[in-house]
Amino acid sequence: MKILMVCLGNICRSPLAEGILKKKIKKHNINAEVASAGFVSFHAGQSADQRAEMTASQFGVDISTHKARVFKQGDFDIYDQIFVMDHENLKAVHKLSRNNADRNKAGLILNELFPGENQIVPDPYYGGKQGFVDVFHLLDKACDAIIQKIK
Repeated sequence: MKILMVCLGNICRSPLAEGILKKKIKKHNINAEVASAGFVSFHAGQSADQRAEMTASQFGVDISTHKARVFKQGDFDIYDQIFVMDHENLKAVHKLSRNNADRNKAGLILNELFPGENQIVPDPYYGGKQGFVDVFHLLDKACDAIIQKIK
């Protein structure tokens, strides 16, 4: 199974989700791959936001080698599931979908935790350190739900 995490810039939420899920997959010895992408090209090639990296490290998750990249239509051919952080990102993914099969691969990550509620992962970029911690905990719980589904 191949999973893609998607947010706007691929420097805050999706790298955190990728790192958290990678750690859980390794811990549970699950055969799966996880990556992440975003929709704005001006962050392409950049490391994760320093605050995201520090928060991840605080909870034993290493995202220090992350390099942001842009979501592309070909990702539908590579990934089995695409988890997005908010409604705008979901719209952007759906806009690039070629058919219902592509469209059905994508969904809001918090629907794994709160089915059908369509809640979003708030973007911590313009806030302080606590926003990153709060987002980490939300994504950690969502990734637990994903692991339970995979097992």
